[in-house]
Amino acid sequence: MMPLVLIPGMMCDARLFAPQMAAFARCPLLHAPCTEADSVEGLAAAVLAVAPPRFALAGLSMGGIVAMEVLRQAPGRVAKLALLDTNPLAETAQVQARRPAQIAEAIAGGLDRVMQRDMIPHYLADAESQPGIAALCLDMALGLGPEVFARQSRALATRPDQTATLAAFHGPALVLTGAHDRLCPMERHALMHRLMPQSRLVVIDGAGHLPVLEKPMETTAALRRWWEE
Repeated sequence: MMPLVLIPGMMCDARLFAPQMAAFARCPLLHAPCTEADSVEGLAAAVLAVAPPRFALAGLSMGGIVAMEVLRQAPGRVAKLALLDTNPLAETAQVQARRPAQIAEAIAGGLDRVMQRDMIPHYLADAESQPGIAALCLDMALGLGPEVFARQSRALATRPDQTATLAAFHGPALVLTGAHDRLCPMERHALMHRLMPQSRLVVIDGAGHLPVLEKPMETTAALRRWWEE
């Protein structure tokens, strides 16, 4: 049975994938946190250090960015690739410019403010109807703490472009996004689908940046179809 490695998004822990982990409980499953390095390259190397010899790999948002670097470093170990609500391009100068102030505020004791002001409001398609997801996102972030926020922010700011990595991958692939994702727009997912023409492109209606939680049944069904290919 093919092992499945899941990499969560920025300032998220295993609870991000709770519905999917329950659905895949019978398969070899590894939640691979990306918290201990301040570069995407270092985070990917840490995943590879604990991953099985060959595996299916799925990542959301920053987790997808790290997953692409895992693929670049060890293409022979990644049998299948699922990229959810993510971005294959290097970070723009505009976003990079915002990060030092956010890091400083978080380190000074304002991580909750940074998350509630700059991050969480952009996550959900309908935050009013799903307040529990926003509360979970804040709880996950505060549990990880400001030092992880700083390391992850630096890693995202210096991440490489991975378009060539995706173009070289020919295994089963899923590109999935919430229809209302404001952080990783549809054009990024269309690009990934073009780079991997063998991939299946799935758009989840009624979801934003976190379809794994907003629309867990639909997202899990797409992941299961991909994993069983």
